[in-house]
Formats: sequence, structure tokens, C-alpha cells
Amino acid sequence: MADVGSAPGGGGKPPPYKDPDDGRQRFLLELEFVQCLANPTYIHYLAQNRYFEDEAFIGYLKYLKYWQRPEYIKYIMYPHCLFFLELLQNVNFRSAMAHPANKELSHRQQYFFWKNYRNNRLKHILPRPPPEPTPVPAPSQAPTTVPLPAPVPTPAVPPVPAPSSYLPPVAAVGASAMSPMQFAGTPGTNIPKNDMRNAMGNRKRKKDG
Repeated sequence: MADVGSAPGGGGKPPPYKDPDDGRQRFLLELEFVQCLANPTYIHYLAQNRYFEDEAFIGYLKYLKYWQRPEYIKYIMYPHCLFFLELLQNVNFRSAMAHPANKELSHRQQYFFWKNYRNNRLKHILPRPPPEPTPVPAPSQAPTTVPLPAPVPTPAVPPVPAPSSYLPPVAAVGASAMSPMQFAGTPGTNIPKNDMRNAMGNRKRKKDG
């Protein structure tokens, strides 16, 4: 009697399994499960129910790493699932997630990541504004002449007549012309000194005669 799993031709190897829908149902189930790993509460549930103590389940987690390849990662809507999938390869993380305190810590860190990651990422993605161009000095031009203010006319002050006490008496001055000696002592006169000497000599001669 032939084995149940044997091939129709009598060989001992069963025929390879072929999905009736070309693997579409399997693709959707694995995609749904791997994205559930983005929730720390679900990981805590798996740890408390001792799924991480099953070697077959650990092997299944290793198998799911194919979702990190570019041709599959484009279908992931919650990328945190791939981060936790990588952490679940570590036995220490699997054991730690059984404690509620570690579950809450993972939730808080995830919240802070969502809160600040976008702003931090935009700092590195968005192009920085170009530096402001330095102003080019204008070509040298002739200095503009500033018009001088119009001169303020000073009021004309009428001359103040000197008091009569300061005028020399007419009698003291006399109406006669000044003598040559007086002209000689007056600055600004053009009478030559030789003429003055001749005039003085003529007077002495007259007195001697």
C-alpha cells in the first residue's frame, strides 16, 4: 500500500505545495502579522503567553525578515514593525517584553519617536536656504555737493556817535597845517626824510644870518 504523501509515480517525495491563489492569501496573512509587531502591547501579549519559548515560532520570526528587502518593504505601512522584528531576534529582548514595565517603556519611547522624528528628519532632508548674497559696493561716483545754507543777513547796526567828551578840542588842534616834524612822526606819510632835513637846515641858516 502506498504512503498517503507519496507521489503518484511511486516516488517517496510529496509534490511541492502550490498555493491555489499563487500565494496571495499567504502574502496578506504574513503582512498583517508582521505589522502587528509594531505594537509593544501585542509583543507583550506574545511574551506572556510563552510564544517566544517555542522554537518553531522563533524560526518563523527569522523567516519574516524577508520583509526587510526592498521588493517587500514597500508594502509596509507601519515601519516600526521591522524595528521590533529585528529586536525580537534577541533572546534578552524577548524575555524583557514579558514585564509590563518594559512594555510601558517601549510605548513611551515610541511616542517620543513619533513626536520628534519628523522635525528632526526634516532638518536633514530639507535643503538649507542659500546664504544671503553680500552687497556689491556701488561704483565710485563724484560726491554729491550739498548746497550750503543761505547766509543769514546780520542786522545793520548804526554807528554809535562818540560822546562829546572824547572829541579833542578844536582850539587844541588848531586850524593851521601840521609841521614837517609832525608829518615825520605820523605813520603812512610819503614825505622823504631828505626834504625834511633840508627844510630844517634852511631855518637854522636864517636864524644865524
